[in-house]
Amino acid sequence: MNDAMVWLGLAGGLVILEIFTGTFYLLMLAFGMLAGAAAAWTGLSNPLQMLCVAIVGVTGVLLLRLRRRGRGAEVDAAADPNVNIDIGQSLHVDQWQGAAPGPYMARVAYRGAQWDVELEAGGQPLPGTFVIREMRGSRLLVSAPY
Repeated sequence: MNDAMVWLGLAGGLVILEIFTGTFYLLMLAFGMLAGAAAAWTGLSNPLQMLCVAIVGVTGVLLLRLRRRGRGAEVDAAADPNVNIDIGQSLHVDQWQGAAPGPYMARVAYRGAQWDVELEAGGQPLPGTFVIREMRGSRLLVSAPY
């Protein structure tokens, strides 16, 4: 039972390090250490315990890497409605300024403040209601509602 306690102590140390670093890789290695503790508790020899640690730890790290890689393209935070609550909201533009081919700009009241608004390329610079598609600094990029 002494080997199992060593593996549990090492796993606990890795969990503490993981809390300070915020990486899940150390957590996967800690799971490997728990597998080593289980192997020691069942009475397996030291080389087999280390093999269990290696298999579980490396498998966990590889699965974590594959999960990160399979997410797809990162979404730009400026156009992500999950990050910015203004994306997808409507606003009214009374008058556009600028000449063809653009960019068309306007100054509008939105959420109690004055904002600079830019019309997306290809949009018609007519007065009306527009939808916010992206934020670029303090400028709202808008398009006609679909």
